[in-house]
Amino acid sequence: MATRRQGREWALQMLFQADMNPGLDIEKSIPKFWRQQYTCKVEEAEDRDVELPASKKPVEDRVAPPKIRDFTEKLVRGVLGHLDEIDDKLAAYTKNWPLYRMGTVERNVLRLAFYELLYCSDVPPAVVLNEAIDLAKYFSNTDSGRFVNGILDRLNKDLHPTSK
Repeated sequence: MATRRQGREWALQMLFQADMNPGLDIEKSIPKFWRQQYTCKVEEAEDRDVELPASKKPVEDRVAPPKIRDFTEKLVRGVLGHLDEIDDKLAAYTKNWPLYRMGTVERNVLRLAFYELLYCSDVPPAVVLNEAIDLAKYFSNTDSGRFVNGILDRLNKDLHPTSK
């Protein structure tokens, strides 16, 4: 069963793709992404000699429930829709580390977390920080997790000065 964590992983993968392919039409790319995820799911089942149940659902619904898919796509569109603002804010928190010098994973994990902290009041800041750190460690390494934690902790303290 797909979760919001899985949704963030998928969002990060789509943002990574958009970052590596300037000019990419994300509205065309999103459906392709879901089809690719389904193809991977089919191949994994074949490798395990398991047959996936027949379904009349659209491919996207066979990869992720609509609620998680909508969450994922909201994150992607939100980050890309506010990219200039997010990058300006991010640059202010990484003065000694320009965005172009950051690893693509770290840059997009931070963009995703900045979007959630700045524009998604329904997600507790502690959840955003934890998820971002885990994404950085999973898709990069432990040092990336510490780097992401340091930046997000400063932003969170500025946004919520009375919280820990």
